Amino acid sequence: DLTPGDLAKLPLTNRHLTKHERANLAVVLRDYHVAEGNSLDVDTFVNSFAEDGVFNDMVPGQAYRGKALGDVLPYMANLFPDVHRELKRITVNGDVISIELSIQGTFEGPLQSPAGTVKPNGAKIDVPTADFWYLHNGMVEYPMKQLNFSTLPLCRYQ
Repeated sequence: DLTPGDLAKLPLTNRHLTKHERANLAVVLRDYHVAEGNSLDVDTFVNSFAEDGVFNDMVPGQAYRGKALGDVLPYMANLFPDVHRELKRITVNGDVISIELSIQGTFEGPLQSPAGTVKPNGAKIDVPTADFWYLHNGMVEYPMKQLNFSTLPLCRYQ
């Protein structure tokens, strides 16, 4: 469970969370942590999902279920080995957690896109996005990512 000190460090829109909401938030924060380039833990990520849980990757239009959930983190780490998610604003409402964030990292690709393969170039990315996590009984049913597609072409490499 998250301590008051843990909660104080987070960009929460509401600091008065129920025990249930704190537990759900802890699941989501753990998933972000194990998805970081320096702390990748595929098993912990996969085990946070409900049996029928699904991860929808909106960029390539890929849905991951069951054992395929284990492909999500290695795919991202292959593109951006130092991937980091900068959490900007967190809203918790029961079993739904909404997070505004930026995905940051160094593009070491290659990235398959509808327009063809984008070759790695070592560029830094900082992509604003929002994630919506839907949980049930402390397990992730599905997270949904919303990207600002105007930032997606070559992810505005810096």
